Amino acid sequence: MKDNDVCIRPIRKQSHFIEYTLTFSVIIWFIILVMAPVYGILREVIRNGAGIFIDSISSPAAIHSFKLTFWITVTAIFINTIFGVMLALVFVKQDFRGKIFLEGLVDLPFAVSPVVAGFMFIMLFGPNGWLGSWFGSYNIKIIYALPGMVIATLFVTLPFVAREVMPVLAEYGIEQEEAAYILGASKWQTFWKVTLPSIKWGLVYGITLTFARSIGEFGAVLVVSGSIINKTQTATLHIHQQFTDFNYAGAFTASLILAVLSFSILIIMKCVYKRKEKGYRWA
Repeated sequence: MKDNDVCIRPIRKQSHFIEYTLTFSVIIWFIILVMAPVYGILREVIRNGAGIFIDSISSPAAIHSFKLTFWITVTAIFINTIFGVMLALVFVKQDFRGKIFLEGLVDLPFAVSPVVAGFMFIMLFGPNGWLGSWFGSYNIKIIYALPGMVIATLFVTLPFVAREVMPVLAEYGIEQEEAAYILGASKWQTFWKVTLPSIKWGLVYGITLTFARSIGEFGAVLVVSGSIINKTQTATLHIHQQFTDFNYAGAFTASLILAVLSFSILIIMKCVYKRKEKGYRWA
């Protein structure tokens, strides 16, 4: 036993050294890529003072940009939650030709640059686009207006709810739903009483990701909106506008607010994940 202990000790020391090295490397990487930029923004905001902070965030352009971001985000969450659950139900519970191809299309926003997606929508809904001319004949403006911004946000946030709900549905199975049908429940009652409670954590996680992606979207919205101040300028576009106009105080102020929102979303996601692991139930 003593000989074995002598052999094991160097291995343990080497293992601890590797663990400490990896941990230290991760902490340094996290500080450089995450904490340092956040600290830089916070430092600039504090250096400018509370007065400039309040003036920057209370300007008409800033207020309008955050309101517009809020309504676009709410709309994207509402629509993509409904269609995300529908997509998950179809892909998990139905078998049909072309299913793999359609599942691949759901992941298209992950592979396509948001800027490219924005130009795709201009080709489709622009004044001379395939559908834009038809909408224009009825005086309906899509591009460089709110509808185009909503469509672009819907595109980039499409996969989140569906991709979070699908594995939960697949793991849950259909036994309890079939039992509900046998007991006389309708499809609608089964969905509300059986299916929806089973996917609640995946649904909450997908909605949280959709919210985070919506408030931070820049590329696609920039292309389809035109970034018109007090009209089609979201919070991220407002930050870009302030920075290009050398109004760094306004840019850092709006950036700090979005950073705080993103951090809050991160905390919510971690809480949801912890509750999911512990198997808590909604009251």
